[in-house]
Amino acid sequence: MSFLGAAAHAQPAAVILGVPYDATSTFRRGSALAPQAIRWASQSIETYSPVLRRDLESVRYDDGGDLDVDGATPEIVADAVRDAVAGTAPGALPVLLGGEHTLTLGAVQALAARHPDLAVVQLDAHTDLRDEYEGRKVSHATVMRRIMEAVPPERIVALGIRAGTGEEFALAGRYRACSPRLSVRSEIWRWLQDRPVYVTIDIDAVDPSDAPGTGNPEPEGIAAGDLLAFLRRLADLPVAGVDLVEVSPPYDPSGRTAVLAAVIIREVVLALRGG
Repeated sequence: MSFLGAAAHAQPAAVILGVPYDATSTFRRGSALAPQAIRWASQSIETYSPVLRRDLESVRYDDGGDLDVDGATPEIVADAVRDAVAGTAPGALPVLLGGEHTLTLGAVQALAARHPDLAVVQLDAHTDLRDEYEGRKVSHATVMRRIMEAVPPERIVALGIRAGTGEEFALAGRYRACSPRLSVRSEIWRWLQDRPVYVTIDIDAVDPSDAPGTGNPEPEGIAAGDLLAFLRRLADLPVAGVDLVEVSPPYDPSGRTAVLAAVIIREVVLALRGG
């Protein structure tokens, strides 16, 4: 049985929402199919994590299904996600399944309104800092530029970054940290522990050998096991929200990218709400 599916708890510890949208994807579309594929892949995943020694069966979490964003503009998608995240009960962890990276904007806007000191941790291969791309101000390639309008760059930590323009990397130099690796200096980790944190996970942060099913694969990425180990450490941070974006099922007939995504969701929920 899939561990992702409808549930109804009076006070859920986490709420999972799919955002099946990829209208601004450039190169390889298909991430709109990801929420369905991740739910399908969760059928092969045990609810118990032997690393965390915790079980989803002991966690009150709901799968709220997918937002209706078919045919919407990216601005409308951002608004829909913002409203959905703002509507989650205080204390309930919003966990978003993309879909393309554009959805992160609405989630950050909602949580920045709730937490004025919100920090953002971006796990990604790409900077996503263009001011405009293909005539759009809001797209998967501009999402972090728009997020900087809600959260100042000194409250952003970007890890796994290994692709972008020279201008984008110069702008990322204003971040608290920007690295192609997962290593976070101890003083930055302590800083993150002192404020609410939003974590956005672009699956292309992972090396294509482990996660080929994505729209813009980049070599020399993070190993899947290293990413999972890092995500388990999120238990040490006051995480206010999480998303997983850019899984593109049509480019991985084996389904292993969707399976990895399902494991990521399990480990994140258990690390943050399974204690």
